[in-house]
Amino acid sequence: MPAPPPGEERPPERLDAFMARANAQYYATHPLLSDFITAPEISQVFGELLGAWAAMVWSSMGCPPRIILAEAGPGRGTLMADMLRLITSRVPAFAQVLTVHLVETSPLMQEAQAAALAPFLARFPNLSPVWHTTLESLPDGPLILVANEFLDALPIRQFLHTPEGWQEHYVQDGAFCLVPCPPPSLPDGRTLDPDYVVELCEPALDVARLLGRRFARTPGAALIVDYGHNSGLTGDSLQALRHARPAKPLEAAGEADLTAHVDFTAFAAAALHAGAEVWGTVTQGTFLRALGLMERTEQLAAQASPQDAATLRSAAHRLAAPEKMGHLFRVMALTSPSLPAPPGFDERTG
Repeated sequence: MPAPPPGEERPPERLDAFMARANAQYYATHPLLSDFITAPEISQVFGELLGAWAAMVWSSMGCPPRIILAEAGPGRGTLMADMLRLITSRVPAFAQVLTVHLVETSPLMQEAQAAALAPFLARFPNLSPVWHTTLESLPDGPLILVANEFLDALPIRQFLHTPEGWQEHYVQDGAFCLVPCPPPSLPDGRTLDPDYVVELCEPALDVARLLGRRFARTPGAALIVDYGHNSGLTGDSLQALRHARPAKPLEAAGEADLTAHVDFTAFAAAALHAGAEVWGTVTQGTFLRALGLMERTEQLAAQASPQDAATLRSAAHRLAAPEKMGHLFRVMALTSPSLPAPPGFDERTG
């Protein structure tokens, strides 16, 4: 990020603009995502279960002869590769009718994703991925979308109630400053608590509305896996990782991964209002266990060396245990109103 000329202060920048700019630079220059590890990198079973989930949703749609399998924020391509390994080996009829679309802005990451998916193309040339920079550019037609740790990196705004009224966080010279503003408005209509920081992620709400409108007119389903809350509580959740360690979010912009907890309550309200059915949230541990995490892990462990079997079981524990990722991460599904409950979910939201 260019510095202002000597003697000049950088003008205040709204937090979401700062976060968007910082993360764009980070993802463009840190292609291996070395500061953190995501669920697909922990265990291949995670991606296999999501591949099975997608296949079951396709079947619930009536097995349409053409369908889009998309991922938002595909990282190194590990999750999609694990999904396709399951789909091509266990449900080849599904593999034959799908096209793969990846929402990714970084050319460096696109190269890694192409390499990860290349092994499937000899048998299924139709799986050659198509890249998009936005969800809006996905083609029309039946859609199954997965998004693992995608929403948490979208830029947020923060509002505080002070004796002078509502004010919004801006960033100037590596520190927060406050700018007067109208009271924030959240899509679920919750009462604002003046004792808490109020966070609003407008791009996430745009995603919810886009998918809601799409699923209202065209068969589709989306699976959202991320860390966040489903209680309507508010508070400051902005955080940063630099060199795999927690860092101060406003320092070294572009050198750290900035994220915030997903407000699933607001996301669900926006999607419902736009026309989708919303399912969950459920905890990641509950969801993965329902899909067979432990059973699949034991299948693999039975064919592995004792050391590899222990690694597989440890990875499953990390994904599902309440004190690990099992409760911090939550899972939500959006579907067309005509579709039945997706695997892993029992009750609609709202």
